[in-house]
Order: sequence, then C-alpha cells, then structure tokens
Amino acid sequence: MSHDLVEFDTEKAHSARMYDYYLGGKDHYPADREAASQVMEAFPETAQAARANREFVHRAARFAAHDGVRQFLDIGTGIPTEPNLHNAVQAVDPRCRVVYVDHDPLVLAHAQALMIGSEQGRTAFIPSDVRDPDVVLRSDAFRAIIDLSEPVALNLAAVMHFITDEEGAYDIVRAYLDAFAPGSYLSITHASSDLNPETFEKIAEVYARAGMTVALRDKAGTARFFDGLDLVEPGVVPLHRWRPNTDFYIPEERLAWADRAFGVWAGVGIKR
Repeated sequence: MSHDLVEFDTEKAHSARMYDYYLGGKDHYPADREAASQVMEAFPETAQAARANREFVHRAARFAAHDGVRQFLDIGTGIPTEPNLHNAVQAVDPRCRVVYVDHDPLVLAHAQALMIGSEQGRTAFIPSDVRDPDVVLRSDAFRAIIDLSEPVALNLAAVMHFITDEEGAYDIVRAYLDAFAPGSYLSITHASSDLNPETFEKIAEVYARAGMTVALRDKAGTARFFDGLDLVEPGVVPLHRWRPNTDFYIPEERLAWADRAFGVWAGVGIKR
C-alpha cells in the first residue's frame, strides 16, 4: 500500500518543520513553533541534540564513502540545511550520488537546494514515505541514479522512531536492505526509551498531542534494526560517542552528561 504525501497543513505541527526550528531555520509555522517550544521546555538540549544528530549523519556518511561506497539513500531528509549529506560525501569523492526521500510537501518545495551537487556526482529527490520501500526502490528517479548491483548507504536519521512495531518498522528497513548489494551500509539515529526515560516520555506526549506517534526504543530495540549486519565499532551507542572527531579532547563526565541530555542511540552496520 502506498502512503500519500502528508497534507500541507500549516495549522498542524510537522516533525520536519519542528526539526528546522530546532536547528534555527526559518521554514516553520506557528503550530510548529508552539509544539517545538513545548519539546524544548521539557528538553532544553533539543537544539544541541539536533546538531549532534546532523554531525553523526555526516560522520557515518563519510565513513561509508571512505570505505568506497559511492551511492547514498537518505530517507526523511528534512528541510535542506547546509551542509547537506551530498556535500559531506562529495567532499570525499565528487562522484558520489545521493537520492533524498521525504514525504513533506515543504521539503519538496525546497528540493532544488538538494540538487546542487558536484559536476561528477548526481542528486535526486523522491517525494515518498519511508513506509513505501517498493515505491522508492522502483521509482524512475531512484533507478536513474542508483545501481543496485553496487553497495548503497542508507541513512535513516531520526526517522524510525516515528514508525511503530505495528506498522512493521523492522520489516520496512529489511525491505530496503534486501534490495541492496553486499557492502551496503545502514546508519540510524533513534530516540531512546532508556537513556533519559522521563524526559523522552514528555517529548512523546507533545508529539502525540500534535498528532504524531513517537515509538521510543531502548538500546536492544534500536540494535534490532541491525540484525544480520556487521555492526561497525563501537556498535550502538549514544550518537555523540560514535567515532567522534578526535581533534579535541572531551572529558568523560561531559560525554556522560550528553548521553542523558541528548538521549539518542546511533549505529552503523554493513551488509555482508
């Protein structure tokens, strides 16, 4: 079953526009700001966590690119904010190709900003939902850029916690991976139920009042997305602990504070 694009309704908060607000963007409406402000009241570190999430995405994508992957599928792209994923990977190799997917019409309206890549590489945008792997994988835009006989790096940042077990969250991810060649990558960030449970229950309630279900998962629940894959060291960890920039030293007490303050699991796996 195909899922339609979400209705462009400025009276209702939307996760992509709320995320844009967290990052200090300008593409949001009063309903988004109201819901986002409630999240930030319960979770003052929201903006820091959002930036840490983007930094992880770029580290994981560059890691795959340094390992020779030249094709990337970014689902739940969100409103473009420089640098985008293609900027990160095309800095490693200008030939990298990126397909972006999002189901929010406002993201579609800004999609042209995602098309400005290197001359050697290519980018495309597909208006679709993560729940529709067949629609994404069979689309002309996808097939024009992605060669399924070669490895693909799939990025699902802050996406799967909006998909419940009842909606088949694990099967959805598996459907993408089953279509990909050996050597493909999966990177995920996921809001936790166990790093900061009280705060994240409050956050989930804010989203629920705005009509969005948040399926918080613990470390084991997040690790389950990587079943059958080789987990890249250090495994599933708080997002800022996954292969951080070693140019500067961060005290362990600061890292421990961030574990709880950000409350997000992250990991990268490789299909063999």
